[in-house]
Formats: sequence, C-alpha cells, structure tokens
Amino acid sequence: MSDAIKHECGIALVRLLKPLEYYQKKYGTSFYGINKMYLMMEKQHNRGQDGAGFASIKLDVNPGTRYISRVRSNQQAPIQDIFAQINERLNGILEKNPDKKNDVQWQLEHMPYVGNLFLGHVRYGTFGKNSIESVHPFLRQNNWKHKNLIVAGNFNMTNSNDLLDELIELGMHPKENTDTVTVMEKIGHFLDDEVANIYQQCKEKGINKKDASLVIEEELDIKKVLQRASKNWDGGYAMVGLLGHGDAFVYRDPAGIRPAYYYQDDEVVVVASERPAIQTVFNVDYTDVHELEHAHALIIKKNGNVSVQQVQEQLPKKSCSFERIYFSRGSDAEIYEERKNLGKNVFPKILQSIHNDVDGTVFSFIPNTAETSFYGMVQAADDYLIQHKLSTILDGKRNLSAEKVTQILSERARMEKIAIKDAKLRTFIADDNSRDDLVAHVYDVTYGVVKPSDNLVIIDDSIVRGTTLKKSIIKILDRLNPKKIVVVSSAPQIRYPDCYGIDMAKLEEFIAFKATLELLKETDQYHIIDDIYKKCKNQDSVADDKLENYVREMYKPFSPEQISNKIAQLLKTEDINAEVNVIFQSIEGLHQACPKNEGDWYFTGKYPTPGGVKVVNRAFINFYEGNNKRAY
Repeated sequence: MSDAIKHECGIALVRLLKPLEYYQKKYGTSFYGINKMYLMMEKQHNRGQDGAGFASIKLDVNPGTRYISRVRSNQQAPIQDIFAQINERLNGILEKNPDKKNDVQWQLEHMPYVGNLFLGHVRYGTFGKNSIESVHPFLRQNNWKHKNLIVAGNFNMTNSNDLLDELIELGMHPKENTDTVTVMEKIGHFLDDEVANIYQQCKEKGINKKDASLVIEEELDIKKVLQRASKNWDGGYAMVGLLGHGDAFVYRDPAGIRPAYYYQDDEVVVVASERPAIQTVFNVDYTDVHELEHAHALIIKKNGNVSVQQVQEQLPKKSCSFERIYFSRGSDAEIYEERKNLGKNVFPKILQSIHNDVDGTVFSFIPNTAETSFYGMVQAADDYLIQHKLSTILDGKRNLSAEKVTQILSERARMEKIAIKDAKLRTFIADDNSRDDLVAHVYDVTYGVVKPSDNLVIIDDSIVRGTTLKKSIIKILDRLNPKKIVVVSSAPQIRYPDCYGIDMAKLEEFIAFKATLELLKETDQYHIIDDIYKKCKNQDSVADDKLENYVREMYKPFSPEQISNKIAQLLKTEDINAEVNVIFQSIEGLHQACPKNEGDWYFTGKYPTPGGVKVVNRAFINFYEGNNKRAY
C-alpha cells in the first residue's frame, strides 16, 4: 500500500524427526535444520523488518550441556545479521576442530544452534518499540527442562491489561506489561502447575526424582496447559511454543484471524505463517501444505508424535482479509488468483468513472504490491473491449472496411509503468519543514506515455491515511497532465481500527473517517458524533455479549460513493489541475474475491471478538476527548 503501516509478524518452525546423523548422511550436513530455517525466514521477510529471532533445542544431551540456543537482532537487516552470527560461531568452532566436521555427536555436545527443534520469528513492532528486548522469541528459563519455555508469535491481545491482572491475582509480579510477556507467563504458570501435578503423582507411586523427569516428558498434556492458559484470551494469534525437553506446539486463535500452515513427512514437521514459504523451501506440492484449524493446536511431542487437537471452542471463522489483499506474498496460488479478482471486481466502477473510454485511458499501479490486482483490472478491461469489438463488428447497420475491422481488432487496454518508488529516499529523515517536499520525490514518473486527453487510472492495494497520495503520488501524476486521475483501491474503505496485529490503532488517522466527519458537518448532522460518544462511554459496565460498535452509526447517513467523493476532495490540493476521482472496492466484491478470508472488521466494523468492539469504542472516546494514544 502507498501508505506505509507496520503490520504482520511471521513464524517458522522446523522439527527434525530423524537423528542428526540421518541428515548428515543424506544432505551432507548436520546444519540441515539451520539452513532450512534461514530460507523459511527469508521467504517471509515481507512480514517483518524491525527484528528477527532464532532459537534451537537439542534433544537428549547430557546434563551440564547447553541445550537451548537463542539469537535475536534488531539491526537493519535482522535475518542476515542473525545467520551471520550463527555462521561465525559455527565456522569458528569448526576451524579450531577440523577433525570434527562430520562428527555429529561431538557437534551436538560442543556447538550452539545445532539441534533437533528450531523456531524462527520475523517481527513488525506494532507499538513502535524496536529494542532488542521486544524481539521474539521470548525465553522463560528454569533448571527443570520441562519448565523452560520459548514463545514467539504473530499476535495481539485486546485484553492484555486484564491478563496482567490475572497474573497478579495468581501471585506473580510480571516484569513487563506487554501481551507477549503476559501470554508467556500465563502459559508458563499452567505449565509449571502441570509439571508439579505429574511430579506429585510420581512421588505417590514411589518413582524417584530422576526417573520422574522421563515420566513428565511422556505424560505432559500440552492441550490441557493451553486450554487453561488461553481461557480468557481475546485477540488474534498464531503462536509457537517450545519446551526445553523437546515438546512443541503451534496454536491458532478461535476465530482463525492470524494464519498458520504446516507440512509433515517422515523427515520433518514444518510450520509457517505462509504456505508458499513451505512449498518453496521444501519443494512440496500445494495440496501437501495444510492450514491449521482455528482454535486448534499442532502438538509435537518429544518422541516425534504429531497431532492436531482442538483447544477452545471455535468462533465463526474470520480470517484476516488483509492477508489476501496485501500482507502475504502473492506467490500463493489462491492469493494470486484472489488479488486478480480484486482488480476485476472493481473494474465496473472504473468503467463508469472513465465513461467507458478504455481507449483513452492509461492503466497502471502503485506500489509494486498492487501489481497482481492491476493484472486483474486490465484483464477485465480487455474482456470489456472484446465484447465492445464484437458488438461493433457484428452491428449490421454499417459496412466496415477491412482496414476499419483491423483497427477495431487492434484495440488493447493501454498499460504503462507510470510510478517508480525511489528506495534510496525511504529511510532519509528530515525536519518537519522539509519533509513534505522530500515525500513528494519518493516516487519518479514515466514521462511521455500520457496525453492531455487521457484518463490515468492507478490501482493501489488499499488507502489507509491517504497521506502519501495527497503529498506525493497525486502531485507527481498531475505532472503528466492527464485529463483525469482515477485512484483505485482494491480494498474497501478502511473505517475502523485493527486490534489483532495490524498497526492501525487511531480512528482519526483514516481518510474515510476524516471524510465522513466533513460530510456530517456539511449536512448539519455532527450531533451524531456526540451521541456516539455518549453511547461508547455508557458501555463500560456492559457485559461482553451485549457490546455494540456504535461507531458504525456515523457512516449510516452516507453511501460509500458519497464518502469516496469526499475523500477525493480531501486529496486534491489547489495545485492539482486534473480532475481527481477515488474508487474503492465494495464489500461484496471483497468477499467474492476472497471467499475463505471473511475477516473484514476494519471495513465493516464487525469484530470477531468482544475485545475488538471494546477497542473501537475506546478509540472513538480517545478521538472525541483529544487523547492522542492507542486504544489497545
């Protein structure tokens, strides 16, 4: 999207099901798991650029041997930095011990990162913090192997303050008030409790303490731990946990908001946030990679047994549609087709805006992530032209020469690469007085392909704040002197905050919200804002199942087209000569294009959990009272 927002984290897990000697013999290296993790993380680099982390666990090493390794980075290229550190350590040890290059058992005992179980994480920080302490995986340490817990995930809890209070009631003193820490401590508490219960049963049976550890490994019920820990969680999450002795789990939220996919064969179990990462790295077919069911956990026991178990009751599935529109890589077969369909579905509105003048229109896209939707839009334009050609040629009212028929048949939608982002300018920081001028130069344009009589249609993934459009994109497009600029969003109008992982927290930042406020003022209906505020304030003591999103009421007086027209007015400054039109995808068009991901709360205000409703009402109260802070 042209407006930069921080968004989704990514997870990766690899569990080797064979002894390390197997991979050394078959693939020529005992670093097989490490190498695969590097590729898995790089293939999900699009999901995290603030930081990255890696953790590994060795199974069945002798007491006194370090069996957990972890490395994290918040450098500019965090994935490369992590694996540069790992390679430097491993190569340094092997250079001093060249005779141990193929001695897998020695490597297990003396080298970090070599192991059987691996976890990777790429991070987008939704709270603007980029300290190394905020980078996953998080580690909860203990001298009992079973109580060591490593957690990483793609998630946000809407009720982290309530979860913190629950920990305090349990007698804890958490070191931070973040959802990652509270979630990890909640899991850790019930993990400790489960371990203690099994140990007590062993004691009653006369099993000594040393042998009790082996019993705990076998009988530890991960599902039970997760059930107790997540009882009151409200949010979207795809969460990975590793236990020090070798158990692992991946747990997905009851509404399936955040994505998780897995693959298993006789050599490995693999998990990732995106299907193509697994397909590419392990060269497996689309049908071999499975989506983890919502409210379920993939549980991998130390002995290699793998199961998918339901942990909580399922809510109606509302997987995030932004995953399909923008966040996930478009190399997924389904996502690629869905993004094309987004472009196709919005084309009728485009055709209306350009008065059916396809021949007099140049079609393009911005930024590069909108390219697939652009293909769908152009395909719809070509389909329209085919029908137009047929009707013209088959019209019996006039005789057409061969030359005229040839001219008609040669008509094509005019596609051009109009805007190119200058990556060198992205990270430059200037003072506020000069920033706007610099922003206006982030994109370069292709001159000479647009005529003054042309319409210029530019498709974007979505329009959030409209800041880049107003300060940069529309200005530079206007330099090409088109008759009309049509900005198209393949997504519907973003009207409400997200609270499940995407960094869209403040209502007043959304261009659709601003436009609706203006319309309310112009039509003498601004009293609706006062009424909504009172209703939001009165919900503090309302039961969760009775909560309502009253913010939806502000949009009811107006059609989506009225709001789109007002957005166009807000985006067009006095120095723009071309007519400016803004078109958004319809909700119906979104669901037709992305039928499996029906999560649309940022467009419709229909939140899948009570916590989402609380957040949107709190966000409105913050706006009304002038509190410039996040609603979660």
